[in-house]
This record gives sequence, C-alpha cells and structure tokens, in this order.
Amino acid sequence: MAAALNIQKGTSKLSAYDLRDPNADTVERHTLAVIVDNEPGVLARVIGLFSGRGYNIDSLTVAEVDHTGHTSRITIVTTGTPAVIEQIKAQLGRIVPVHEVHDLTVEGPSVERELALFKVHGAGEKRVEALRLADIFRANVVDSTLESFVFEITGTPQKVDAFAELMRPLGLKEMARTGIAALSRGA
Repeated sequence: MAAALNIQKGTSKLSAYDLRDPNADTVERHTLAVIVDNEPGVLARVIGLFSGRGYNIDSLTVAEVDHTGHTSRITIVTTGTPAVIEQIKAQLGRIVPVHEVHDLTVEGPSVERELALFKVHGAGEKRVEALRLADIFRANVVDSTLESFVFEITGTPQKVDAFAELMRPLGLKEMARTGIAALSRGA
C-alpha cells in the first residue's frame, strides 16, 4: 500500500504549486519610522500600544534626532497582516506626541543597518578561522585577550545573522545587537 502524500500548506522552492490559502492574508515584515516629541513617557505610550493589542516588536531603536526641536525617531520592525499593519499605523498616528509615521517598507527602497558585538572564545585553529571569517565579513576586532575576541559588525540584519551562524561552532559565547536603524533612499 502506498504511503499517503505528505502535503503541507505553503510553498517551497521544490514545489511548482502554490498551496497557500488564497483567501488568507499573508504575514509581512514592516519597518516603521515614527517621529515623536522627546519627552518622558512617549516611548512607553508607543510600546504600550503594541503590548496592549498583542502586536509583536521584532526590533526597536530610539534616538533624539533634533536637539533644538526636541524630537526623537523611533524605528520599529514588526510583523502582521496588511490589515494589522494599517491598524498599527493609524493607532500610532493618533497618539498625541507623535508627529509623523512612515512605513518604510511601502514608501519605496530603504537602507537598513544594524550594529552587533560578538564575544568568541577559541584557541588554535578555531581562533584563526574566527579571524579569517571576521575579515571576510569586514568585522572589526574591538577587544582581544589570549582566550577571546570581541568583534564589531555593521550591516543588514541578514549579514549579522549569517556572521552569528558561522561564529557559533567557533566558540560564540555572547552577542549584543542594537536593533535596526533605517532611512528611505533618495530624495
């Protein structure tokens, strides 16, 4: 007797068929840039919007961008269906200290970068291999001892993830990531 076909929802690079439900909304990743007043409690209100409604934040960065105007830029990476993303943008726009909400994902091409620090313990051949890979990825050695290195790498989140995966078998002990900073390209 032949075994039953093991067909799963979704697509794969090995399948010629799109098995996704055409009526289901797909979950998308969006990068939002929110310009807010730089005052106490604003970040808590923005984050409270996400937690209160059960939305997830994949990455969050905040910094003051205009000292004289006292405004900060919050860059949020989140996922959701198109309807959920639209709801998030609308609700962010209604918060009083929010001046602008930009969805960099739909507004056109953008540049995303992330900074990460990696502590790698190793000796002998593993130490040499870690240095060789760091050179390929253009990571800087910012601290070195006889037992470990601390590497600094800047790039796309995919580049940081790839570097982390290669460092794991070489003795990756700790990692710290800043989160994504993003700007739209062009004028």
